[in-house]
Amino acid sequence: MLPRKKLPIGIQTLAKIRKEGCYYVDKTAFALQLIEQGANYFLSRPRRFGKSLFVDTLKELFEGNRALFEGLYAENHWDWSVKYPVIRLSFGGGVLKSLQALEAVIHEQLSGYEDSVGLEVRFPDIPSRFKRLIQGLHRHYGQPVAVLVDEYDKPILDNLREPDLARQMRDALRSLYSVLKDQDAHLKFVFITGVSKFSKVSLFSELNNLDDLTLDKEYSALCGYTDEDIDTVFAAELPGLDRLRIREWYNGYNWRGTSVYNPFDVLLLFQKREFKSYWFETGTPTFLVELLAQRQWFTPDLARREVDDSILLTFDVDKMATEALLWQTGYLTFHRVEQSRSGNWRYTLGYPNKEVEAALNKALLPMYGPESQPTFAARSELEEALYDVDTSRLKKSLHALFASIPHDWYRRSPLAQFEGHYASVFYSQLAALGLNVQPEDTTNHGCIDLTLKLDQHVYLFEFKVVEQAAEGKALQQLIDRGYADKYRSPVVRAGHGPPQPPTITLIGIEFSKAERNIVGWDVLRNA
Repeated sequence: MLPRKKLPIGIQTLAKIRKEGCYYVDKTAFALQLIEQGANYFLSRPRRFGKSLFVDTLKELFEGNRALFEGLYAENHWDWSVKYPVIRLSFGGGVLKSLQALEAVIHEQLSGYEDSVGLEVRFPDIPSRFKRLIQGLHRHYGQPVAVLVDEYDKPILDNLREPDLARQMRDALRSLYSVLKDQDAHLKFVFITGVSKFSKVSLFSELNNLDDLTLDKEYSALCGYTDEDIDTVFAAELPGLDRLRIREWYNGYNWRGTSVYNPFDVLLLFQKREFKSYWFETGTPTFLVELLAQRQWFTPDLARREVDDSILLTFDVDKMATEALLWQTGYLTFHRVEQSRSGNWRYTLGYPNKEVEAALNKALLPMYGPESQPTFAARSELEEALYDVDTSRLKKSLHALFASIPHDWYRRSPLAQFEGHYASVFYSQLAALGLNVQPEDTTNHGCIDLTLKLDQHVYLFEFKVVEQAAEGKALQQLIDRGYADKYRSPVVRAGHGPPQPPTITLIGIEFSKAERNIVGWDVLRNA
């Protein structure tokens, strides 16, 4: 049996990881490639993806701390005879709620570097002070400076609910970063990273020499763990855990190249030995959930959404496309990337994995009416009914879910008039269970509203919203269009003998606007 090491949970410094004998996924080959091929970079990745650790790795590399790189790729591929001064700015600590607080944090960080070389403060404004610091460090050490900025956008993101303050933060940071453009003669390397990809016009208008790595498929695995990392570096942690389930729950984040796992999820799984929504629970996206509800988002669309560059790459305080926000924060990722004959790119977005799909839909449900406790009770009943293929019990559970929505909610919420409200609640309740749910399931006859695959059983759902009484059209559509044909082929199940065709249940559901609940429930078993 392989020896187990310490899990680097919450550790963002290379020195601590290496000195304490923790697991470490070697990213130094990426670092050296970046340094050799260019000098000015930007990278956007979701929170807790290892950005801070990579920034710290760059810092230790430029400062020439060779002992930390023993056994790593950089040990024999870096010139350790040369050391470079480093300015590392970070905005990851705490929430800044005023422009004065942001400026104080910047002044404090600049002071530390000025004091280290005895540089006298001559200018009160931040841009002048930053510029003089870069030049002073270059002069003092005789080598150009590496500037590393971590969580560059956090002061803006923390204040998105207050647009005026967010704009002030953005403008102050733009003033800081603009200094870098005309200091090229004094700079060895610039690396800026954060969660969001603000448009260059709004934040980096003067810093147009940055090479954006966000959608560079060669660097898709710059942050995060690959399948190979899990199977080799963490091989000692795998016994006793379902490897396929690890992949389904935590892999899937993709930036046009190799898919990766969120490191925070994987490390907590190896520590706790339980499958839970570790990453999601560390930062419930309240702002995002409220925004989705406010914009009357049809939740099944979250599983599959087609967009182009104009949506993903245009992001600012005053212009936040929902898809861009979901993608940048890690709740959606690339499932498919295509380029048209004219050269335009088209991206199909969807959930990266089961953790995000289940946890986000669980968080969304209260915004669509159902209260937490009735929702949980109905969900437990729903899961049992699905596994037992008990359609009467299934109907009872879903009816109870819609009945739990308070009458007052319909009076005060704009979502009550939203045509997709009923389907959104239905889908989110199923998705919150972490089951294999596929909305808008494409067939050669059309699209099935919702497909659920459960072991050897397949459920096909069709929804209709009717004025009052049940009309019986939903089930008939499933039958007339032959939607079940797609799933009649035998399925191979490991350890269960020869391939067997799945059993298929068609369920047509009709919702009444007047009754605010299910009024039609038609079932065809073994279709």
